[in-house]
Amino acid sequence: MIYPSIDKLLNKVGSKYLLVNVVSKRVKQMEETNHYQMKDNEYVSKKNIGRALEEISKDLIHLK
Repeated sequence: MIYPSIDKLLNKVGSKYLLVNVVSKRVKQMEETNHYQMKDNEYVSKKNIGRALEEISKDLIHLK
């Protein structure tokens, strides 16, 4: 099973297209600055894409 679920993420974001856009920008930020919203052991995923999705699901990324 994929964590976090796409249904939970779409309730927070609204559309798949916006979700992809936000996640791609956040991953680029992570790679450039090496800054993460949570501690390393709090993430379920090892990859930055999964970590960005987790940050969205935990309301750490706010959309305008």
